[in-house]
Amino acid sequence: MRIHEQFAKLKSGNEAALIGYLTAGFPTMEGFLSNLEEAAGSGADIIEIGIPFSDPIADGPTIQMSSQIGLANGATLPAILKAIRDLDLNIPLVFMSYLNPLLAYGQDRLLADMIHAKVTGLIVPDLPVEEAASWKSAAESRGVDTIFLVTPASPEERVRRIAEASTGFVYCVSLTGTTGARHDLSDDLPAFLDRVRSFTNTPIAVGFGISGPEHIRRLLPHADGMIVGSRVIDAIRNGEDVGGLIRKLKDATRK
Repeated sequence: MRIHEQFAKLKSGNEAALIGYLTAGFPTMEGFLSNLEEAAGSGADIIEIGIPFSDPIADGPTIQMSSQIGLANGATLPAILKAIRDLDLNIPLVFMSYLNPLLAYGQDRLLADMIHAKVTGLIVPDLPVEEAASWKSAAESRGVDTIFLVTPASPEERVRRIAEASTGFVYCVSLTGTTGARHDLSDDLPAFLDRVRSFTNTPIAVGFGISGPEHIRRLLPHADGMIVGSRVIDAIRNGEDVGGLIRKLKDATRK
């Protein structure tokens, strides 16, 4: 299933998308695959799979910890693609990866193997939209969406450019800084989301700091998707019921 198809389906049911984040190889490769199936079966509409990297500059302590463990468990890009390709989750999968592992793998090979593994979207935090034309063109020809991040600190023209360039959804960062679960969201966040929406008809999703149903309910009028990452990783680390957490978060996305 393509990302835009999932958003259209959810919109017709008056729901926002719950986008869960899992780090590949955390807590083990087997545990990651089990949590992937559990999250998909418990109501996650899209799952973002983090590709472990040694220098994850956009990530806070929780995601960095999971990335280090994933690397120690051998969660390389080839191993991840091989591990997930036989899964049948019936929801869109998105890779979130820094640029270096993708360059090492090779563009054409990566796109072919992503499609084989039913991964139809890619987020690259350190790939500026100004340098992404070649990748974006190749990805579009293979049916892979390229999702760019936009922050509240982005100048107006850059917000417009990112909003227009993103396919699948626009990733709206809720704050300036790194990822991580937070108790409070900025009072300026709804206005920022509305500003991004004014530039595009592509769905917008908000992440970084979204950690509970109360955050989701507050942002429902302003975003089409809610990305929950660090809270899910914390739940795995603490031995919580991941399926139960996903169900609780998903309930909050119903308008």
